Amino acid sequence: MGVLSQVVLFPLAPVHGVVWVAERIRDVAEEELCHPSVLRARLAALNEALESGAIGPEEFDREEDRLLDLLERSGSQGGKARVRRHD
Repeated sequence: MGVLSQVVLFPLAPVHGVVWVAERIRDVAEEELCHPSVLRARLAALNEALESGAIGPEEFDREEDRLLDLLERSGSQGGKARVRRHD
């Protein structure tokens, strides 16, 4: 990056900083939401909801598949389930 482009892009520096912070917050939130222990707790709550009649079998199956998929991805990536971004 040349000096001229640095001078021209300098006013956008705060925007780049905000984007960087937002990306870090998103990464931490994804990591916490997709942690295996959190996913197992959500599966247990889902089972309880099915047993109590709060949700039907179709909804249970859909959500269970989604949670199991996240759990599988988190295990294969060392505890981090990452969502791929299209930059």
